[in-house]
Amino acid sequence: MYIIGGCIKTMADGDLEEGILHIREGKIDAICRKSEIAIEPEPGEQVLVVKKGIIMPGIIEAHCHLGITEEKKGMEGDDCNETVNPLTPYLRAVDAVNTMDAAFDDAVRAGITSAMIGPGSSNVVGGQFAFLKTKGRRVDDLVVKAPAAMKVAFGENPKVNYSGQNKSPATRMAIAGMLRQELSKAASYLERKEKAQKSGEYFEKDFKKECWIPVLRREIPLKAHAHRVDDIFTAIRIAREFHLRMTLDHCSEGHLIADQLAGEGFPAIVGPDLASRNKIEVQNMAFKTAGILNRGGVMTAITTDHPVSLIQSLPICAGLAVKAGLPMEEGYKAITAYPAQICGVADRVGSLRVGMDADIAIFDGNPMEVFTRTLYTIIDGKIVYDASCEKAEKHIAL
Repeated sequence: MYIIGGCIKTMADGDLEEGILHIREGKIDAICRKSEIAIEPEPGEQVLVVKKGIIMPGIIEAHCHLGITEEKKGMEGDDCNETVNPLTPYLRAVDAVNTMDAAFDDAVRAGITSAMIGPGSSNVVGGQFAFLKTKGRRVDDLVVKAPAAMKVAFGENPKVNYSGQNKSPATRMAIAGMLRQELSKAASYLERKEKAQKSGEYFEKDFKKECWIPVLRREIPLKAHAHRVDDIFTAIRIAREFHLRMTLDHCSEGHLIADQLAGEGFPAIVGPDLASRNKIEVQNMAFKTAGILNRGGVMTAITTDHPVSLIQSLPICAGLAVKAGLPMEEGYKAITAYPAQICGVADRVGSLRVGMDADIAIFDGNPMEVFTRTLYTIIDGKIVYDASCEKAEKHIAL
């Protein structure tokens, strides 16, 4: 497939006006100016001519519950939280994602080609997130990385859930203490396993502890739900104690401590700022947070936390962050390159470079502006949304 013309925003090597992008076998094969390559389509090969559009990497949602908290399904479609046990690290998002959730189609229509999906924040440890493409029927075929992160939660959510059950955690102290105990047990388990492997002794695996090994080996991060300043610092304290990677998800009061967070080196996934301030801990939530963190030196992505805010609003959320002070180019990167890096998949998605997955979104303008339309969404080199076909279908229906 050839994509010709428009403004190609690579998110890696600057913008390319009136360029050419070539896709072969689901990967980006070439990206250059018109004068640098001969256009020689093979028989049956598609050629998209985009005269004035913006061609950019597929948009990435860095934190959501797509297909786990399904739309229009009520309790039957809500598999986001196992709310009877505060410690469930062994739960896997891939076992609960329903790709038939209508929100997947909404994501594709918005140019969103991949998403970090996992359990919610009712538990101290919620389980394992997975990074998935947004088009397909079988979840196994959509996996880019699984597990991709381990969800943990601080503050109001686990407090509210378990204090009502008359058991821990009912305080922030208990949340931190229970997470430390869980991590300590997992670290001891890993130490015993490694000793047994070195000595050749038999070692019986513990399913509920094996899931921690990628976290302890720093292969995947803790994904820490933390809104308030005190919860953010508690998350950092524990990550430092156990020498772990971590992302600060929501980080609603991050703008109040931006200078200190920059020195810590943990990235932030900010949002859902489009939602209402319906909890005590989000009273200081604001669209300015992403810009303040970004300018302070914190790598920052933007999230809808779907379905808290609808996933198709992600580019608009980035636009509102730009309106509140995030630089325009950083707004683009906050929904492409930065979430790819934060989620550990920047070798495949998030930028347009030779060898990367051909996940591409094409718009008739800036996607952060409300009237902009998605023209094409391409995943793994295949057109999965074509606005012209949608128009034809509507005309036939009429």
